[in-house]
Amino acid sequence: MTTTPYTSAIGRFAPSPTGSLHFGSVVAAVASFCMVKKLGGEWLVRIEDLDQPRVVAGATDTILCQLESLGLYWDRSIIFQSQRSERYREILDQLQKDQRLYPCDCSRKEILASAPHIGEEGPIYPGTCLRQPPQHSKPTALRLKTTTETVSFDDLIQGRYEQELAHEVGDFTLRRADGTFAYQLAAVVDDHDSGVNQVVRGRDLLSSTPRQIFLFRQLGFSIPQYAHIPLALSCNGEKISKRHHQVCFTPAVTPQTLLFQALTFLGQDVPCDLKTEKTAIIVEWASRNFVLTRIPAQDHCISTACD
Repeated sequence: MTTTPYTSAIGRFAPSPTGSLHFGSVVAAVASFCMVKKLGGEWLVRIEDLDQPRVVAGATDTILCQLESLGLYWDRSIIFQSQRSERYREILDQLQKDQRLYPCDCSRKEILASAPHIGEEGPIYPGTCLRQPPQHSKPTALRLKTTTETVSFDDLIQGRYEQELAHEVGDFTLRRADGTFAYQLAAVVDDHDSGVNQVVRGRDLLSSTPRQIFLFRQLGFSIPQYAHIPLALSCNGEKISKRHHQVCFTPAVTPQTLLFQALTFLGQDVPCDLKTEKTAIIVEWASRNFVLTRIPAQDHCISTACD
C-alpha cells in the first residue's frame, strides 16, 4: 500500500452545490474542521459538482460565503470535481488495463428483476454483464469487479463496521452509461490526490465506505481514517436535508447560534457565555477543546435546529 506525500492531519468538507447548507451540512463542516484543527492539520473544501443537472446556479458561492460566516476557512485552493475529468479517466484506464473493470448495459429495471436480493442501498447486482458482455455499441457503464473478501474498518465514532461486497453490494459502478463519473471513484481519487487522511462525514455514508476502501486497495492508495457523525433529525424523525427544503441560514439565526447548536449536537460542552462571542472566538475554542469521544453514535433530534 502506498503512502501519501503528506505527514500532518488533512481533513475535508465536500458539499454538493445543490442549494444552501442545511443544519446537517453545518454539523459535518464543524466536526471535520474541529477534528483536524485539534490535530494541527489542514482543512480542505471540495465541491462535488459531478452531477451537473443537479447543480444550482450560485450555490457554490452561497456555500462558501456561509462557511466563511461561520469562521470556517479552508487552507488550500478549492477543488471542483467537474474540473478533474482527465484524472478520473486516467484512473479508469489504469483499472481497465489491470482487467478490474467491465462494461455493463443493464437498466435499473433489469437489475431489479434479476437481483438475488435487496441490499442496504438497493438491489445487489448479479454480475449479468460480467458473465455475458454486451454485444452492441450503445453506451455502457463501467463496473468494478468485487471479491468475496470482507472489508472491515474501525470507524472513530461508529466502531467496527464490515461488509462482504460481492454479496451485500455486488460489482459497483465507477462510470455511468451517460459518461458521468461515479461518486465512489471521484471521492477516492480526490482524497488520495489531496493527501486526505481523515474523512469526517454523515452516518448515511457509512455503507459506502467499504466500497471506497476496496477501491483504495485496488489502486494501491493509503486508506484514510473515517469518522461518521450522527445525522440531524427533525422533530418528526426525518433526516434534515436540502431535499426537504430545510435551511438554517436565515436573518433570524446568527452564525454564532448555528455554531453553538452544531457543537451542542456533537456533544461538546460549550460554555454558555460563548453564545455572544464572535465566530472566530467560538471556532478557536472548539478547535482547542473538541472531544471526539463526546460525539454520540446514533442519529438524534436537536430541538433548536433551524427549519
